[in-house]
Amino acid sequence: MADEFPFELSPMFEGERIRKDSVYIELAGPKSKGFELVRAAEMDEVEDGGFTLIGPDISDMAEGDRYPFAMIYRIAGSAVEPDLEAIVERRNHDFQNYVSGLMHLNQRYDIWLRISKDAVAKGLNSFESIAKATMMLFKNELPFIEKMDVLYITDAEEIEKRLPEVKTIYETRDARTRDLHDDDVDTFYGCTLCQSFAPTNVCVVTPDRVSLCGAINWFDGRAAAKVDPEGPQFAIEKGECLDEVSGEYAGVNESAASLSQGEYSRIKLHSFFEYPHTSCGCFEVVGFYIPELDVIAWVDRDYAKPAPNGLTFANMAGQTGGGKQIVGFLGIGINYFRSPKFIAADGGWNRVGWMPKHLKDRVLDDIPGDIVDAIATEEDATDLDSLRAFLIDKKHPIVSGWKEKEAAKKKEKKKDAGVKEPDVSAAVAPEAMPAMSLPAGFVGSGSIGSGGGVRLILKNAKITIGQVIVKQDEDDD
Repeated sequence: MADEFPFELSPMFEGERIRKDSVYIELAGPKSKGFELVRAAEMDEVEDGGFTLIGPDISDMAEGDRYPFAMIYRIAGSAVEPDLEAIVERRNHDFQNYVSGLMHLNQRYDIWLRISKDAVAKGLNSFESIAKATMMLFKNELPFIEKMDVLYITDAEEIEKRLPEVKTIYETRDARTRDLHDDDVDTFYGCTLCQSFAPTNVCVVTPDRVSLCGAINWFDGRAAAKVDPEGPQFAIEKGECLDEVSGEYAGVNESAASLSQGEYSRIKLHSFFEYPHTSCGCFEVVGFYIPELDVIAWVDRDYAKPAPNGLTFANMAGQTGGGKQIVGFLGIGINYFRSPKFIAADGGWNRVGWMPKHLKDRVLDDIPGDIVDAIATEEDATDLDSLRAFLIDKKHPIVSGWKEKEAAKKKEKKKDAGVKEPDVSAAVAPEAMPAMSLPAGFVGSGSIGSGGGVRLILKNAKITIGQVIVKQDEDDD
């Protein structure tokens, strides 16, 4: 797309994966820190095309090392408003993946970038070329941006200093939908930004369900669809409500069928098990079902240890992502925990049995008071046995469900074992008798029940035969 950069620049490079053996440097990610942020500014505050770097450049970095990394873009224009910040910010993922040899994953303070050895060998030795290319794409694709500049940071102390303010900005954005719910609007918003990595994923953003990446709420989707109606965020008329509890809508189903290339045709926005929302891979948290305990647990990117099921976030993310409906796993954005419709079809918070302490603390104020102490963390349980003991000790609501299911099983077994007295008051034809298997190789004569005498009528009886003994009558020829 442009000859002035030391790399190829094209949408064809979206979805490019840079594997461990091909990495020159790694930026931010789960073992470091970073963030990306877009801020609306006045025209006279922005130096169009300006680039500033705090910290070492690519040429100063050692091959194979990992560095903190942050990006702050300022945008200005007559149509630019704060509501557009999150939308522009999320497109950074899109445009940076146009760069051959650069892989950008996730969003907000979960960003993770890799630069390949091949890209550095071809001349990529400064972040300035990446920044200039990214800003060019922003202005080409989003014409409401009239001026733009950027600050990149690779200095750990500077990033650490800015993170609290940055997180406050994210939280302020998220808080806007607290008093708005699915029932209050006629239009939801879709996002296909992640289809370069998950071709069949369609993220449905509603007042009660933030995007899986956590970066786009309902207001952001509305703003994006307004200024860029042909872009990756667009309106979805929700249509007739087919199931209020699970969150199934006719319009959402129609959009899902069309935009997923026919991969699926139904979505229940607030269900974990039946037609769940797809998971792209950029989700902030993954939920997983523990069948042995009949509970749902959650783990986020910042928890590196195995969960009680023995799997790490990375293990489960690999099984969950890709844009499929995976029963038993579900990706979500953290703000969904704060929704009154949080997995409403499956018990809501009363079905949650475990989550990392830092994640629980983060949403503590939104967990119902009568369940909060009964949800375990890694300080309480690290495997299924200790989790079972914790749930019993804390009288988690799911425990009463275990007892009810056990009682139902015993009742069913008792019913299955019972045999009613035979009714011999009438005769039945031989073909009405239950079929019986004879020992292999045995050749009999006649048919069971073909003689005279008493015939049995068996009603609602379950017959279990442990052994068949066949004896020949001595009077027979």
